[in-house]
Amino acid sequence: MRERTRRKDRTEVTFTLPAEIPPGPVSAVGDFNDRQPGVHTLTPRKDGKRAVTVELPSKSSHAFRHLAAGDYRFNGDNEGDLDGPNGRLHT
Repeated sequence: MRERTRRKDRTEVTFTLPAEIPPGPVSAVGDFNDRQPGVHTLTPRKDGKRAVTVELPSKSSHAFRHLAAGDYRFNGDNEGDLDGPNGRLHT
């Protein structure tokens, strides 16, 4: 799931997942961080989910996936547009 907050010159996108599905650390990886795990790691929130917020330029498009332990790559539920195996995010 994604939450969006539009700002004057950027969009803040928050990626959210359940606390333990999948188990272990999960990162949001995409062209916005050279697909590097650990740069945008989801962390626990008070609502029982885990999340990470990424700031992206307004009016841009980005490919992304989630990366979990064991090189498990996946798209979250209701991620919207797909670009091959990747989700496609439009700001």
